[in-house]
Amino acid sequence: MTYLTKPKLHHPGLPTNALGLTRRDYEGAVSTLCAGCGHDSISAAIIQAFFELAIPPHRVAKLSGIGCSSKTPTYFLGAGHGFNSVHGRMPSVVTGAALANRDLIYLGVSGDGDSASIGLGQFAHIMRRGVNMVYIVENNGVYGLTKGQFSATADKGSKAKRGAVNSDEPIDLVQLALVLGATFVARGFSGDKGQLVPLIKAAVEHKGIAFIDVVSPCVAFNNHPGSTKSYDYVRAHNEAVNRLDFMPHREPIDSRRAGWRRAERDAARRRRRCACASCTPSTTRATRSARSPTSRRTARMGEVVTGLLYVEDEPLDLHDAQNTVGVPLNALSDAELVPGSAALASVQRRTGVATAA
Repeated sequence: MTYLTKPKLHHPGLPTNALGLTRRDYEGAVSTLCAGCGHDSISAAIIQAFFELAIPPHRVAKLSGIGCSSKTPTYFLGAGHGFNSVHGRMPSVVTGAALANRDLIYLGVSGDGDSASIGLGQFAHIMRRGVNMVYIVENNGVYGLTKGQFSATADKGSKAKRGAVNSDEPIDLVQLALVLGATFVARGFSGDKGQLVPLIKAAVEHKGIAFIDVVSPCVAFNNHPGSTKSYDYVRAHNEAVNRLDFMPHREPIDSRRAGWRRAERDAARRRRRCACASCTPSTTRATRSARSPTSRRTARMGEVVTGLLYVEDEPLDLHDAQNTVGVPLNALSDAELVPGSAALASVQRRTGVATAA
């Protein structure tokens, strides 16, 4: 059984958001994951974040790959659009969808096997291209669907459920995202909803690629003593670099104070930077990665660093880089998409490109 509908009846006193919707309107089907799975907590955080932001569910496109994590879009935003792609190929599908329709909000959900192994190349390119989306990796360090083998993000020295010790260095997706050009980088813990919900809300409102690596314990295969991604281990070693709340932008009520509000907002944007206090706007990404609280030295100390780790002051996205039109491409007519040879010749004359004989 992979799909269970929820009853439509609910308490008439449930709180509503600015759209008049309840939290139930942002839910999906009943989860069929293991009881206690960290992925369900992430789904609950996503539901809460979109409910509080009062975003209509039909404006959201949910995309995923293959794995336990990639099942979860079924469990939230049931009225949203959904696409379950092949293993590791979710970033390509999001890129095409975002180019075709820039008006949707894109939420990609993946796992450590999906993104750090078979999909590592895809992960790298979507980070460097800056597709306007939220990319969440539900990171449990194992392949849960195939009985708990170590994934590429498993920490060196971590023990498997049957006692095997991982001898390989882990792939740190946060470090990769920093180096490859992500303009919003964070790490969360599925067991800390108070931290995770504001991170997701901020990521949704961010322009460009927003990446969140969420440590999400697998209760079936990676929640035992010796695991570095168990609930007990992460709670004992969680080093939160910041505790943030998120205040969405609202139009000022008093027009006489609009200038003051804008100045304050601009000043706040200029103050945003990497969580490493020594970084400046001219610091290279490689240096930021080395100085970051998620550096290998910190990882070897056993710390699990969480929080907002980096945010770009004035981010650009794929549409800015490609100079696309403001109207979604799927809303243009055939005549607008293919204007003909006369329009092409006009462009060539303006740009000095010779016309073929």
